[in-house]
Amino acid sequence: MQAMTTLYGIPNCDTVKKARTWLTAHGVEHSFHDFKKQGVPAARLDQWLQAAGWEKLINRKGNTWRQLDEATRNGVTDAASARALALEHASVIKRPVVEWADGAITVGFDATDWQARV
Repeated sequence: MQAMTTLYGIPNCDTVKKARTWLTAHGVEHSFHDFKKQGVPAARLDQWLQAAGWEKLINRKGNTWRQLDEATRNGVTDAASARALALEHASVIKRPVVEWADGAITVGFDATDWQARV
């Protein structure tokens, strides 16, 4: 189990910005993993898929998803196909993914849920 909360995402994403601000404002020590610079960590991705499920982890409402061709979108039907897509297109992962210090994993920013964690 890790000692610190880690937030995964893209720095210019508005939701990631809100999440980082929230963590700082609530005194939650955290590190930031930038998908654009550091890539998607494959081993972590497997844990996220197991913890959250591919349906929650893959953002099917975002621009990246909409820009994919129909065959690619239709090919995402399970965790394995979602994993392959996420490794190829990091921006399709719903952000932020947070690995909390207690080992819990959350996807997206929900201030009410997060308040219960700190």
